[in-house]
Amino acid sequence: MSYDDTSSVCNISKQSNTAQLMRDCVFIVWDEASMTYKSSVEALDRTLRDLRNKNTLMGGCTVLFSGDFRQILPVVVRGTRADEVNASLKRSYIWPDITKLKLKTNMRILSSDQGNKTFADALLRVGNGLC
Repeated sequence: MSYDDTSSVCNISKQSNTAQLMRDCVFIVWDEASMTYKSSVEALDRTLRDLRNKNTLMGGCTVLFSGDFRQILPVVVRGTRADEVNASLKRSYIWPDITKLKLKTNMRILSSDQGNKTFADALLRVGNGLC
């Protein structure tokens, strides 16, 4: 079965408490965004535009997407690497409008705990493809 992911929206009734919450919220945090299908983010965009009656990105709500794009991409069953890349947030129509920030200070390293430092170093090696 196929579906049109260019017009999908979230299943939220306009009269529901969830819809009111979505109209009232000013900030959404979406963690592990690198693993999210672009169609899910785009459905949220269309839903917020509709619920808030504002034809601006995310209906004018600020959304913080966090995650490490060196980690796993969305899983596409029986898909190729290209299919996974195409399904990712980086291929979404909203990507050019996202302000990208890169964190530079590793807070684990600032602690005096040697275990934290070792773990942080191992994560960086894996992220950089050195393990």
